[in-house]
Amino acid sequence: MRWQVVGWVAVCALAAVVLAPAGAQGQFVPAGVVVDAQGVLHKQVVRDPDGSLTRQRAAAALATLDRDVAAVSPDRKISLTRLEAQLRRQQGVPTEAMRYLAGLQRVRYVFYYPETKDIVIAGPAQGWMTDLTGRVVGLKNGRPTLQLQDLVVALRAFGPDGKETPEIGCSIDPTPEGLAAFQQFQRRMVVEYQRRGPARTLPFIVEGSRETLGMHNVTVTGVSPNTHFAQVLVEADYRMKLIGIGLEQPPIRLASYVDRASPSHAASNALQRWFFTPDYHCVRVGEDGLAMELVGDGVQLVGADEMVAGDGVRRQASRADRASQAFVTGFTKKYPELADRSPVFAELRNLIDLAVAAAFMQQQGYYEKAGWDLGLLGNEKDFAAEVYQAPKQVETIINVVSKGNSVMTPIGGGVHIEPTQALDAENLLEDEGGKVDAARKQVKIQLAEGQWWWD
Repeated sequence: MRWQVVGWVAVCALAAVVLAPAGAQGQFVPAGVVVDAQGVLHKQVVRDPDGSLTRQRAAAALATLDRDVAAVSPDRKISLTRLEAQLRRQQGVPTEAMRYLAGLQRVRYVFYYPETKDIVIAGPAQGWMTDLTGRVVGLKNGRPTLQLQDLVVALRAFGPDGKETPEIGCSIDPTPEGLAAFQQFQRRMVVEYQRRGPARTLPFIVEGSRETLGMHNVTVTGVSPNTHFAQVLVEADYRMKLIGIGLEQPPIRLASYVDRASPSHAASNALQRWFFTPDYHCVRVGEDGLAMELVGDGVQLVGADEMVAGDGVRRQASRADRASQAFVTGFTKKYPELADRSPVFAELRNLIDLAVAAAFMQQQGYYEKAGWDLGLLGNEKDFAAEVYQAPKQVETIINVVSKGNSVMTPIGGGVHIEPTQALDAENLLEDEGGKVDAARKQVKIQLAEGQWWWD
């Protein structure tokens, strides 16, 4: 009999939407979590069995939105400089259209216009609503809407002062003390398994694992943990781990790590860690540097196998786990499909796009060329983005799976983003036929006073 520690999981800090698996009679189950006043994350579920509440919200949102901004647009443009100027005229109080960037759902282009000193982002857009969990999504496709507060965080990370943020990310980690206690508990597992048998031992393992591992620490790097940006990072990390260890049924066909794992192929005392990273081959730049296009889906999942020593210290494992490799490969391959059905993964992709776009603006000197220092968007006192309860800890959640004579208790990584890597020469994609430059030149900036977005 072998005992394997093959993963860990923790809880996130933002409401999530999960579609019920096929066969659930169309039941719509928004599932999420909240952060309490102590920074501890907890799970919550809201039910909308026939979707009527969601339809009511959609109808109410459509009735209040301006018809033009609610229209579906394949290529909506936003002048960041004009948006900030108009926000200043309003004493820093944004309209709903400002908060949700006129319904923009992805950043596809970044343009600069020397004649008017406009820095423009562009992409698909549509009207929006707030779903039952508080997530802002498109009225037509349910995909998340970009938010001004997230854009602000990205711009501040790569601002006009020229300082780069080398890494943006998060990690949810057990403490060394918890891992050491869990290592000792494993020895008790063996004794109890032999004495009680599998059926009576599994509840003991679940409670004992949860108790010995204790609380896990949440760490956010590169951005303030008190932002919506940070909470999306943590939620995406958490939800990925739930899927990996078999505690969340994804809305698409995707085999979990638990489905694939074989104790005979897993190293003893292995701790599987999975990280979201960008696909850095995602940027196409025009010849004159005045235009950039973001292409592809931008996100991949990678694995990092570790061993846990008796004192709880993590060390690199000598061999990789094939089930873990298969899981991260499958997750990456299915990411576009998953993001279409599970909004948090689309939000993660959008955050990566925003960070890369901001890094590009900084690298190309757009701030200096436009004479724009971010204005009130660069000052937390003038525009507050750090208004969320920071996630600090999560309770251990364990999924214990019995396979033959082995009992596997899965555990799992984080998010690791280095936006400037996408701008390295070896990662840039060629602008074949000058299509990116042509897209910039097609845009005509003829705007009325106070206008900051257009189709």
